[in-house]
Amino acid sequence: MASAAEQLARNLNFSTFSKAKALQQRIWFTLGALLVYRLGTFIPVPGIDPDAFRATFEQSQQGIIGMFNMFSGGAVERMAIFALNLIPYITASIVVQVISTASPRLEQMKKEGGEAGRRKMNQYTRYLAVVFCAVQAYGIAVGLEASQGVVLNPGWFFRVSTVITLVGGTMFLMWLGEQITARGVGNGISLIIFAGIVANLPTTVAQTLELSRTGAIPGIAGLGMLVLALVVIGVIVFFERAQRRLLIQYPKRQVGNKMFQGDSSHLPLKLNTSGVIPVIFGSSLLLLPATIASFAAQGNAPQWLQVVTALLGRGQPLYLALFAFLIIFFAFFYTAIVFNPTETADNLKRSGGFIPGIRPGERTAQHIDYVLTRITVIGALYLTFVALIPEVLFSQLAISQFIGGTSLLIMVTVTLDTVSQVQSHLIAQQYEGLVKKSRLGGGKRR
Repeated sequence: MASAAEQLARNLNFSTFSKAKALQQRIWFTLGALLVYRLGTFIPVPGIDPDAFRATFEQSQQGIIGMFNMFSGGAVERMAIFALNLIPYITASIVVQVISTASPRLEQMKKEGGEAGRRKMNQYTRYLAVVFCAVQAYGIAVGLEASQGVVLNPGWFFRVSTVITLVGGTMFLMWLGEQITARGVGNGISLIIFAGIVANLPTTVAQTLELSRTGAIPGIAGLGMLVLALVVIGVIVFFERAQRRLLIQYPKRQVGNKMFQGDSSHLPLKLNTSGVIPVIFGSSLLLLPATIASFAAQGNAPQWLQVVTALLGRGQPLYLALFAFLIIFFAFFYTAIVFNPTETADNLKRSGGFIPGIRPGERTAQHIDYVLTRITVIGALYLTFVALIPEVLFSQLAISQFIGGTSLLIMVTVTLDTVSQVQSHLIAQQYEGLVKKSRLGGGKRR
């Protein structure tokens, strides 16, 4: 039998949306914030020659710089104020979360500090993001100076102004992402990355079709790439919706003189509990050192630095191996953060629920952890396959990063999450309407 939430979801229609004024305001706020972000990707950093930089960028856009450009929504190819995007903030979030698991003090602050503890952890993350952003911005400034004719007036004034501009752009995006999460629809950080990828998608598709038309890539390869993209999207949707449902049984209970029969429900465990986070985290950790090395390798760079930069290029074995390791690691790491089997088992025990054949308490926690670990292995392998296989194939054809596995995964996952949140708002709106009608009906009968 369908639950109340499922019955409400089936009855959703346009009239329900037209009555959800609060949801409409949230959607308009989200669209306005994303528009501000897109405008910022066209404002260049002062002190550079756009034409000279564009020529330099075209020589390395198929490498790690191409992936950075994908996350920044094309801001890198224009060297805009949002060129660093949110990569330093994401990297800082990873470091803080890893440190908090190893530090009892930070772990206690996160679990028992409540809202004050959460704000303190966010503050630490912002401070660390500023440090990462400043280091990365300085590396970019030095790399730009090493490129012939890109910087109009090289020197410390250009370096300082570039660092301040890029750090300020990332800090503004951090604030904008938090505002979208609080006052809009969906996760602000993910939506900003999503908007950057989607904004460049039409141009990338047009360029790919042009390459196929002119014979730069075989026509069959272009068709196969389209088919592969559709298959990857289907795989992503299937795995993101897949669940392992554990049967939960509730015993008979007596209320007054009435005996209520035992009920049953399910504990849904997503096959990919971590979502798109492992791919974003893994990409961010690879981009931080690789970008600095790539810019620094230009000009009179040491031989070893040029070798490292080449090994970290798109489609290279070292890059693929590190990317796969980071995806698998963060799939387990983030799942352990967002889902606590012991806490879930305790909640079931307090409510009287149990898994048939499993003793409540510690044995239930062990069983949930066992099942969760097994499905996380499948989820991690799925993420690795989706992120790496298209990257290998597309890198052989020199196809843009915008239609690679990572971009498709981010687009589909963020879309599913945002649509789910919109549906939740509509269900809540319809439920409130039904409650209001029932109250009015009860008042008339009296």
